[in-house]
Amino acid sequence: MSDREHQRLDFLRSAGLADAVRAPLPGDASTRRYERLTTRAGTTLMLMDQAASAESPPADPSWTPEQRRASGWNATARLSAGRIEAFAAVAAHLRSLGLSAPEIVAIDAAAGLAVLEDFGDDLFARVIEAGEAEELLYLAAVEALAALHEAGTPEVLAGAAGDWPLQTYDAVALKGGADLFVEWMPKLEPRLQFSDEALAEWDDAWTPIVQYAERHASVVAHRDYHAENLIWLPDRAGAARVGMIDFQDAVRAHPSWDLHSLLQDARRDVSPVLEDKALDHYFRLRPTIDRAAFMQTYVALAALNEARILGVFARLVVRDGKPRYRAFMPRMWDHLERNLPLVGQAVQTWFDRHVPAELRR
Repeated sequence: MSDREHQRLDFLRSAGLADAVRAPLPGDASTRRYERLTTRAGTTLMLMDQAASAESPPADPSWTPEQRRASGWNATARLSAGRIEAFAAVAAHLRSLGLSAPEIVAIDAAAGLAVLEDFGDDLFARVIEAGEAEELLYLAAVEALAALHEAGTPEVLAGAAGDWPLQTYDAVALKGGADLFVEWMPKLEPRLQFSDEALAEWDDAWTPIVQYAERHASVVAHRDYHAENLIWLPDRAGAARVGMIDFQDAVRAHPSWDLHSLLQDARRDVSPVLEDKALDHYFRLRPTIDRAAFMQTYVALAALNEARILGVFARLVVRDGKPRYRAFMPRMWDHLERNLPLVGQAVQTWFDRHVPAELRR
């Protein structure tokens, strides 16, 4: 038996769950793992297992950009490194707003272990596949976002394992994400080779976009808000019907971030008609927002995110030996191609000049 398994058993014993039946859940692209626990009474809970040493450290709020880059990817991108205390703090904030995040039943942040409320398996994507009305779910997801965006944006989030700083999704983090495209796409597709001049043009094209997004970061952003991270809870009311998971990387960001993550999804198609309806619903719920200015940033950050995700998928295929992520890339290219004419001349010109049309699919 591994040392980690001894830790899990000791933790479950201390939580009064030593006799729970354990069933591992399939993994994803992270270093985190989950097990469903079935108690003797027949109720279910979730064991979250994320060893703190499994990833590079998160950013300290006081670090300079140079210190963040030197400390690794999590610090550069302002990711939580999967820290359990981050999950608990964001969950507490969401629950304080009447939104649905799992209740923390037991936690040992130092060990990287927590027992959570089990929301079940009704992910939006699976429920829609089974015949539930897609529009109903997406409009509910927009309502949950509007409620989150209308609430205050604290500097620090307090949770069951202590405080966690809400850092800004700043120009360093945003540009670092975009740069995954120019770093990893040539490793997946050798016909893509970017000269020093091309890389300088890339920097110039994105700089005004990321600087603007940093200046206008004003809401708590889930950061990975899409149909595989939302669970349908129809027995609850209003925005609480949207069960949120995988939000430990939450940041202060421009309010468009979670919207384009939801509506220009990497894993499933959302029709332009539904995207428009969802955006209309959001602006009805937040009538003081300048829609025209908002949408300029929406398409720009959507394009940046799509370039970022293409880089992430390339890295997963090349470095991590996960070829299944290649299947998601055409959808992201489709989203990016739709956004490029709306982003601004510099970004569109860069892609037209440096990425041949036959490779943009």
